[in-house]
Amino acid sequence: MKKRAGMTIGKLAKRLGISADAIRFYEDEGILRPTEKTEAGYRLYDEDAVRRVSFIKHAQQCGMTLSEIRQLLELKSDGCSCCGDVRSLAKQKRMQIEQKIKAMQAMSQALSELIEICTDEDRPVDDCPILAALESHLESREGDPERANDSRDEDTDHDSPLPAIGLGKG
Repeated sequence: MKKRAGMTIGKLAKRLGISADAIRFYEDEGILRPTEKTEAGYRLYDEDAVRRVSFIKHAQQCGMTLSEIRQLLELKSDGCSCCGDVRSLAKQKRMQIEQKIKAMQAMSQALSELIEICTDEDRPVDDCPILAALESHLESREGDPERANDSRDEDTDHDSPLPAIGLGKG
């Protein structure tokens, strides 16, 4: 027996505490479909849509990208997948998050060290030790031809106590 779709996009959005634009975005991304459309073109959704959007939101809260969520949904609907496939994706995501945390901790430590060297808040900006340290760090990077073409992630310099915090980008 087919479930009757009864919620419009507005009702679904309100029930889930998100915008109708978010629902449309999920549709555009191919991770949500209306159960049916009325003759007037209104999208209608059922309880499966509520569960799917709740799944999407929870996965996003766990740090999953829409691409990763799409993979999870594909695994869920694929009759050949097993829990180990899902677990593998979750472990991979956790490792990515842990790497980001480590990089952010290093950035925080570098900023703490910069803050520590700046003891005179009334000093003119031209004599600011934080700016001087950042400039000398950037000059040392630019003067090293091996690092000028470095293809690693520009957000963190793994060999330096100072993070590449985006000066000069943009």
